[in-house]
Amino acid sequence: MRDKGQPNLIYIFADQWRRQAVGYEDEDPVLTPNIDSFSRESTVLTDAVTVSPLCSPHRGSLLTGKYPINTGVYTNCKVGADLMLSSDEICVSDVLFKAGYETGYIGKWHLDLPELNVTDEPESGAMGWDAYTPPGPKRHGFQYWYSYGAWDDHFAPHYWQDSPEKIKVNQWSVEHETDRALDFIKDRKRDRPFSLFISWNPPHSPFEQVPEKYQKLYREKELPLRENVHDSKYIVHTGEAVDGGLEELKINQLNYLAAISGIDDQFGRILQLLRDEQLEEDTIVVLTSDHGEMMGSHGLMAKHVWYEESIGVPFIIRWPKVIPHAKSDVLLNTVDIMPTLLRLLDLEIPNSVEGTDVSNLIINQRSDGPEAAYICGYPGRKEAIETFREAGLDNRAYGWRAVRTHNYTYVIHNGYAPGEERVRLLYNLRDDKFQLHPKQIDEFENHPIAEELDRKLRSWLSEVKDPFLI
Repeated sequence: MRDKGQPNLIYIFADQWRRQAVGYEDEDPVLTPNIDSFSRESTVLTDAVTVSPLCSPHRGSLLTGKYPINTGVYTNCKVGADLMLSSDEICVSDVLFKAGYETGYIGKWHLDLPELNVTDEPESGAMGWDAYTPPGPKRHGFQYWYSYGAWDDHFAPHYWQDSPEKIKVNQWSVEHETDRALDFIKDRKRDRPFSLFISWNPPHSPFEQVPEKYQKLYREKELPLRENVHDSKYIVHTGEAVDGGLEELKINQLNYLAAISGIDDQFGRILQLLRDEQLEEDTIVVLTSDHGEMMGSHGLMAKHVWYEESIGVPFIIRWPKVIPHAKSDVLLNTVDIMPTLLRLLDLEIPNSVEGTDVSNLIINQRSDGPEAAYICGYPGRKEAIETFREAGLDNRAYGWRAVRTHNYTYVIHNGYAPGEERVRLLYNLRDDKFQLHPKQIDEFENHPIAEELDRKLRSWLSEVKDPFLI
């Protein structure tokens, strides 16, 4: 039998699930009884943020502990953009595999080059941004593989294992992936620890693709909108209009909350199996997401902006007898997750990591951790990349960068197209929770906080060699 001192790891992250949309936060009107109960047995990090509120950049940073500009995955892996997570990167899964862990990955990957960037007729049948990642170095040490690249069909998902043959399923993706996760745990090798990463796509759009039984939980309820949602047409961060107005937004919110209740239901199944298999005390469990969802706040849908609804993520971690039952205001950024998990597992942190290990702060309930989290958004649409290129400009020098502290968010936005005017904004998160009253900073006179945060941001940009124009 293996040494009981080496814990297992289950890391679960949903796509586009914002920090405000969980019951224990008492913000969005969402029902999450299993997660709420789990939170009372865990440490809840109330100030967890994503390094970049977009799928692929977050995932690359999660696995490597490096900032998106240095993983090369600064935008989504998509048709027309030849970027992907390099097989040369050292990922948390590579470290786990080398340490003797049985490793598994289930669900959305979205870190490989879309196959349509290479051929018009992929053997795997991958379409759009999707890709089959074959066994080998691009899987970064994950031995069990039940995954796909990027495809948003929650009721009819598909997966690949170890051949290009597509596995087609007619089952809600969260439930199906949970079935596979339960099988992985039950079939595990008993003489070694295991690590399992589960990547659920919902509550990501299309929002209406959620089982009826979860929609019923909300149909007779009054579902208030956030205070920063206004009655208007809605747009995405780059200005394109979103179909529908306030009534469609209310339907989207109901379905979004329903999907999160579905996640709660499936998460409860995993917790029950850990109890049945007597694995609770021997397993670190993390529940979180890659980024949030605006859902009408500030007139916006989706993500990729600096508002709390977009960058804020739930983050709950449980390891009985080691991690206390507490709420922690440690400022956790995506790049900090890999080193923190490795230190908890008593494994060596690679020199390539750019994040901070905050495990000691969590265990000892200290709050003297990182003072700032650095967040980035790059113009990444194919059309935007081409527009900058035609103007002789590096698209990575534009977009926005932000520094988030406990009390403030400071943003510099260089625009998503050549020639757009630079904007500097300062938000007081304690006095202006809904970020309705930013200060536009044209000069630093009489704005010492903005000046100090600007200095920190400049220092970080220099450190990571980000080409952002400042």
